[in-house]
Amino acid sequence: MKLAIIDLGTNTCNLLIAGINQHSYQFHYQGKVGVKLGKGGIHKNLLSPEAFDRAVAAFNQHNHTIDQFGGVDRLIAIATSAVRDASNKDEFTRTLLEKTGIPLTIVSGDEEARLICQGVKLAFGDLPDNSLILDIGGGSNEFIQTQNDRVSWKESFPLGMARVVEKFPISNPIRPSEAEAIEQWFSSGLSALWQQCREKPPTSLIGCSGAFDTLADLIDNTAPGTKSRVRQEISISQFNEVTDTIIGSTTEYRSQLAAMEPLRIEMIVPAFILIKLVLKKLKIKKMIQTDFALREGVLLEWINH
Repeated sequence: MKLAIIDLGTNTCNLLIAGINQHSYQFHYQGKVGVKLGKGGIHKNLLSPEAFDRAVAAFNQHNHTIDQFGGVDRLIAIATSAVRDASNKDEFTRTLLEKTGIPLTIVSGDEEARLICQGVKLAFGDLPDNSLILDIGGGSNEFIQTQNDRVSWKESFPLGMARVVEKFPISNPIRPSEAEAIEQWFSSGLSALWQQCREKPPTSLIGCSGAFDTLADLIDNTAPGTKSRVRQEISISQFNEVTDTIIGSTTEYRSQLAAMEPLRIEMIVPAFILIKLVLKKLKIKKMIQTDFALREGVLLEWINH
């Protein structure tokens, strides 16, 4: 069967088209369209009329792509943080269905974390022992801890990068005091994570999609979307070198980098501040990046269907 999965995140609307044959799969297409659902309204838990329009345009573009691949047997569309927290989410899902013909399923933070974990399982086979999985989103960040090839703990925190840039004034380049305020906001909001990891310290960090893809592209000096990575180890020294440069840079500098997606120019700085904080606070010495996340988690569910 041929399956299409649309993952409507806070910043991007992602499309995966894959073929499934018994317990094997093949990717036919992977792509994304910027939607910035959080712009101008995420701090009020409201989707703006412009966000409605951008989402409809993205879905129609993905519909066109699906048609170019000869259609699919099943289309699944999932929405995460920005939509699930929006007071006008019912109107939003109705509008999408009326204008694109695609029914949208809104998943809870807990379900989002579970599907991300499934995606990591597809990338790694067995879940790496004693690892902390992190997916950095525009609306929320999902943390999942693993033990003996199973999830020992998971939580979704509404501390996404779109929320940061709406909440905090960020100079160009960011001032040390601003970076410190953002780090403190993350640190305070992640108290449940620190408590969990105090009892069971993870030895490695697995970073899924988004900011981690950009990190790997910056290290490899590759354009976004040109190199697919099931998993790639990133040394802490590589990470520190890249992130120190990016955090201290201007938007003009970042916009000229071949590895920088336009959507990430603004939000990559707080994302790297978050990763640095997690590594420092938990004393993690090993990091692995994977392209696989929520979409691939849905794919694994259907492979095992």
